[in-house]
Amino acid sequence: MSGRSRRDDYKFLQIVDARAALNQKVNLIGVVIETGLPKQSKGTDCFCTIKIIDESYPSPGISVNFFAATMDKLPQVLTVGDIIQLSQVVMKTHGPEIYALFNKKFSSFAIFDRKDNSNFLPYQCSLKYHAREQDKKFILDLMKWLEDHRIDTGLTDLHSLKEIREGERFNLICKILHVCEVEKDKWMLLVWDGTDTPPVTIKTKLEEELENPLPLQSVNSPLPRDILCTLPPLGTVLRVTIDRCNEKLGINLLKSNRWVKLINIRCELHTALWHAVIMPFTKLCYLSDEDDIVLQRIRDHDERRKSKWGWMPLSCFPWPSDITETDYPDVPFVSLMRVLVNPKVVGKFHCVVRVVAAFPWIVEDFRSPSGVYRIRLTLEDPTTRIHAYLYAEDAEQFFDGYPSVYALTKKRNLLFGTSEGDDGSEMNDYSRNPPWIKCCLKSYHIDDSNVWGSRNFRIFATTLKV
Repeated sequence: MSGRSRRDDYKFLQIVDARAALNQKVNLIGVVIETGLPKQSKGTDCFCTIKIIDESYPSPGISVNFFAATMDKLPQVLTVGDIIQLSQVVMKTHGPEIYALFNKKFSSFAIFDRKDNSNFLPYQCSLKYHAREQDKKFILDLMKWLEDHRIDTGLTDLHSLKEIREGERFNLICKILHVCEVEKDKWMLLVWDGTDTPPVTIKTKLEEELENPLPLQSVNSPLPRDILCTLPPLGTVLRVTIDRCNEKLGINLLKSNRWVKLINIRCELHTALWHAVIMPFTKLCYLSDEDDIVLQRIRDHDERRKSKWGWMPLSCFPWPSDITETDYPDVPFVSLMRVLVNPKVVGKFHCVVRVVAAFPWIVEDFRSPSGVYRIRLTLEDPTTRIHAYLYAEDAEQFFDGYPSVYALTKKRNLLFGTSEGDDGSEMNDYSRNPPWIKCCLKSYHIDDSNVWGSRNFRIFATTLKV
């Protein structure tokens, strides 16, 4: 018989028995397998949902709905698999679903680390919680059961960032790097899993670059350098924002530097940049750094980072396009984020990028009236976008001198991934798929009194072979 008898005098019920005690107050101890994001209810309370299991009901579990006066009084589970003790919760039904309701007036909770059986002290508890010696036996029983039981959340469609698709909902295993307030009471998550989001078709006209330039980030507020320098330089850092109808979400309570499972988030494209949206039905589960899926993501990233050619975008394997060549073919590649956060202002780098925009875009305007090339390109890879200049002798090498307008137009169209007519002119610059190309970049400053604020990038030692 289970260590927790169904007729225990202490009156803790197993979940299977609690489900039959409708409209009654019950005491439960369960293992947390899923947590909803805290949010403001339609009234004055704050609200969240968690799902728990025990040995009597290991799947699919039962939901517990919590109401509290403030966000910080809601349960904040640190890791899937932690143990929660619930006292005086009421069993309710909503349609076919049976759930437990936590009432802030008389219910209580306490949450315990699933791996700490030394002192049985909760890391969070409600004001009405009273610890009792009898609790320890039930908590220890669940800890022992967990040693031999693999938690099944019922989700098999777990994705990485390299698999996302526009407009689709998906479940993502990722690490929360930062929780940022981009505007007053407007929050954004920066998440990462070590893989790259797929390249997308650029659907802006080249001629719009002057009035409506392609942005370098998917949000209006650029991240400051001190945050950029803490981000992983390899793999996409995805911006996750909140759906307009979900703005009262307590996202500011989420914890940075934690691996999580984000369930039912929507993927979108904005100015050809990926971002995700937290919906009203999105759920979140904190994962342990020792979970198998987390360890596998970390191993995969470490292997990629240590590989000489692992810094190439995943989508360009086995090798980028051969339409360019550089003077330093044996130098390992680095990402644009690595370029951006280089600790020194001045540096030289070997990269694989796509050219997604240019100013000017008309080839007759590539050179100044005095005949000097000066073009600002927008480059991207899976980690970020930057502006880089083609200037003077570096542009002469890139274009192989001063080709005719016809030849230069063909070079530009090939570089930007636009289709062209028989005369070399672009037929459709509104839908572009630029190729991955190799290039050398150098960084420099133009103001000695503001070296970081005046930092620029130039393409050099690179030739477009067309």
